[in-house]
Amino acid sequence: MPEPTATDQPQPSSSPAGLPTFRAFRHRNFRLYFGGQLTSLIGTWMQTAAQSWLVLKLTNSPLMLGTVSFANYLPILLITLFAGVIVDRVDRRRLIIVTQTLLMMSAFILAALTWTGVVRVEHVIALAAFNGVVSSFDMPGRQAFVVKMVGVSDLSNAIAINSLMFNSARMIGPAVAGLLIAGLGTAMCFFLNGVSYLAVIWSLYAMVLPPSRPPPTNEPVLRRLREGFIYVRGHRPTLTLLLLSAVSNGLGSQYTVLVSLFARNLLHGGPSLYGFLLAAMGIGAAAGAVTLTTAESTRAMVRNLAIGLFVSSIAIAAFGLSPWIFLSVAAQILAGYGFTSSRATTNTLLQLFVADELRGRVMSFYTLSALGMAPLGALEVGLVGEHIGPRPAVLICGVISLVCAVVLLTRASMISRPDPALAN
Repeated sequence: MPEPTATDQPQPSSSPAGLPTFRAFRHRNFRLYFGGQLTSLIGTWMQTAAQSWLVLKLTNSPLMLGTVSFANYLPILLITLFAGVIVDRVDRRRLIIVTQTLLMMSAFILAALTWTGVVRVEHVIALAAFNGVVSSFDMPGRQAFVVKMVGVSDLSNAIAINSLMFNSARMIGPAVAGLLIAGLGTAMCFFLNGVSYLAVIWSLYAMVLPPSRPPPTNEPVLRRLREGFIYVRGHRPTLTLLLLSAVSNGLGSQYTVLVSLFARNLLHGGPSLYGFLLAAMGIGAAAGAVTLTTAESTRAMVRNLAIGLFVSSIAIAAFGLSPWIFLSVAAQILAGYGFTSSRATTNTLLQLFVADELRGRVMSFYTLSALGMAPLGALEVGLVGEHIGPRPAVLICGVISLVCAVVLLTRASMISRPDPALAN
């Protein structure tokens, strides 16, 4: 597997590296990115919680909750593979600045609509679809950008820390949103999310990076897309991980679209309980991310992936059956741990397997696998929740995750041996 040349490798800062578990912080660019992205992600999770509560307030419909999620994820299903080609052909930092600016504008528009009292569920659906289009470029761009900040040697550690950052925001953002919704309304959450994007945009401008050398752009898009497809189809560990990700993330984890309904209608709480349930998932996810920072071999990573799938399947089923708040909170903590263990490990393995010139396209396949099936999963959960009941809808998600865990065990040895240099 080709690696970037020495001139492409970001140089560590002269400051002390600190604990080996967080060695990616040696790199100034990564420290900047961490601070800006953490601030922005807290705002994003605030908006996610507030948006779901707003839709529930406007419609009280599980189907509408699923429809908003469907609108958000559908563009990823349709666009993200072509977006991966673009990511490999442009300056990734500039691309991320553009996408973050567009997401900031969307948040301000939703805040204005809500503050003026004219917001309707159609507005929320339209903005969710717009955010999905932008995210189709933003997500593979950010995932492929990490290696530019830390180099290959610290890549797995940086991805684990990135996951810790994401899930720390998932822990803080919904909890803050629950308090803000109760005190100031959902519009304030949308507005503060818009403001939070300024932090990540500033951090990107402040980075010092080697000159970007994108490949020539005269090669047809479809040919470059075909190159990525040939790699994915021919590399069995990558293909297996992508298929498992598609089923577990696209179908198994979509029970989360009903968390607001569980909080209000089944557990008889308000926005504070809803925010706390989402924050509980963030607590477990942050704990899972910390354990991933020490995993170095592919064998250890595959073990974390299997544990994550099994834990999340049990937790989803427990959440669906729980009549008690304390059990629901515990299930959310375990689900967060399981989701992080499986998702971050999959991300790390895929990036370790692929050469940099294909990274954007492979990560677009990962984005497609992780989120492309989500429109169908969200719609399925919403439909089952509407016509049969929310508890059966959640239990179906738990069974799907369990099946993925069993399938992984039958493929674990094959995934653990893709590169002798990485395996124990």
